[in-house]
Amino acid sequence: MANTDNPIDPRPLSALTPEALSMLDDLVAQSGWNQTPRDWRVFLRHGAIYVVRHAGGHIMASGAVLPMGDRAAWISMILVERASRGKGLGRAVFEHSLRAVQDMGRKPWLDATPEGERLYSQYGFAPLWRLARWTRAAAPDAAPAPPQPAPDLQALADLDARALGFSRGQVLADLAAREGSRVVRQAQAFAIVRAGRVARYVGPLLANDEAAAASLLEDICAGTPEPIFIDVPEARPTLHRKLRELGFARQRGFTRMALGEDAPQGLPAFIHAIAGPEYG
Repeated sequence: MANTDNPIDPRPLSALTPEALSMLDDLVAQSGWNQTPRDWRVFLRHGAIYVVRHAGGHIMASGAVLPMGDRAAWISMILVERASRGKGLGRAVFEHSLRAVQDMGRKPWLDATPEGERLYSQYGFAPLWRLARWTRAAAPDAAPAPPQPAPDLQALADLDARALGFSRGQVLADLAAREGSRVVRQAQAFAIVRAGRVARYVGPLLANDEAAAASLLEDICAGTPEPIFIDVPEARPTLHRKLRELGFARQRGFTRMALGEDAPQGLPAFIHAIAGPEYG
């Protein structure tokens, strides 16, 4: 628990100044995560960022809340600098984020690492399903994909809302509009491919079935020479076989969790890769 003799006070970040953005990016780099400055801007524009600072103003820890649809909110980016870990900062910023979601009258969701799952379970979060990150190294022989026609983002957003049980059209529009992003579509599958700090990220990948998802992923890999990250539900054996064929290796697991029995469920069978642990 946080030290009650010296209470930790996570405060909302009011603006992303260059100095604050640099410190937040440093938290991402220290944790080995893939987010970029564009991600921090999404959280501040559509939700809130909470930070814990040293007395001198240096950011030691962060958390983010992103409202989605009418009833849900995503909690993510619970990061603590290496030198300040083990002091209750992560728990404190998570508790603050959780209270903020509950004060909105929304249902909190998150994607937890194994360590995070143990913490969040203490607050009543229950696992819904499990997923894993898969990674592929750079493929210099892959030819960069040619420019594509403007995508039908509304169709993607509609399918995404059915799959999740709540809408996040503004988030998807931001991901698709970023420099270097592309929306890839086949008859029965959609995906967004975007740049990250470490690798290209594929997700969300939505499809009617695993075969369609695997076919789309093969096309994406053929047009992506950069390293790739993708987070895939565990209950996708056909897609897992395709990932191995394409040179991916399983890196680590996550657990999708929600608080409250009446949390909106959606149709997760359509989800073959998530938009990222920071977005769901």
